[in-house]
Amino acid sequence: MNNEATSALPVSTTSQKSLSIWRFPEVSGRWWPVFQRNWLVWKKLAIPSLVGNIAEPLMWLVAFGYGMGALVGKIGIGGQDIPYILFLASGSICMSAMNAASFEALYSAFSRMQVQKTWDGIMNAPVNLDNIVLAEMLWAAFKSLFTVTAILGVMLCLGISHSPKLLVAWPVLLGVGITFSCLALIFNALAKGYDFFTYYFTLFLTPMMFLSGIFFPLEQLPAVVRSISQWLPLTNAVELVRPLFMDQWPQQWLRPLAVLVAYAVGGFWMALALTRKRFGG
Repeated sequence: MNNEATSALPVSTTSQKSLSIWRFPEVSGRWWPVFQRNWLVWKKLAIPSLVGNIAEPLMWLVAFGYGMGALVGKIGIGGQDIPYILFLASGSICMSAMNAASFEALYSAFSRMQVQKTWDGIMNAPVNLDNIVLAEMLWAAFKSLFTVTAILGVMLCLGISHSPKLLVAWPVLLGVGITFSCLALIFNALAKGYDFFTYYFTLFLTPMMFLSGIFFPLEQLPAVVRSISQWLPLTNAVELVRPLFMDQWPQQWLRPLAVLVAYAVGGFWMALALTRKRFGG
């Protein structure tokens, strides 16, 4: 009897352990030193990092906003005709938040986790894995906010929009950064190397850029594609931010906000579970 009970114990323990990766996040204020550590390291390369993050979206804005905008003229949206560059700017700022958060939560986080073994070193201190994942998520979101703040400053200088409601767009864009950093950390937990991230960008982020109403109105899409697009996180981010650029309040803000929150909560929970599994539970 005792031998049978003993032999059954590892199976029960293993089963319990496999389920435990989905347990409620065990976080505390100890995520802050990890966040602060990333901040202190990043400060040394802040200017090159900022230039790299804002150069591409500004090139998109200039090339398409002014170049194609001269051909397109104005876009009809919500019963109002607006300049194409305003239409593009209000969407591309969301795309910038998405890209900045994704790059940080993928390449930089993977370097700290797998290549440099920084996470292993941190866990020798009284900081658990859940706090590290939370800190990485918040850090990626902060970097995306830093990037979009710089881009917003350029847009203000160019006179694209001077709406005072852009102050509300700032925390919304922080939420966009949080959402996409949570989603990116899922792939970070699954990755064996940097090449794995190509799938995420090619199969998820890039198609979403063209299906979320950034470059042209969603009404131009086929009905089936449009119905799928309505549930994409970037589409809902644009629905919240674009009216603010137009000095209007979003007419339907509850549904887009709920979709972003659902992606963020679900993404973080899955990312945390998969990261726990990678580190042995």
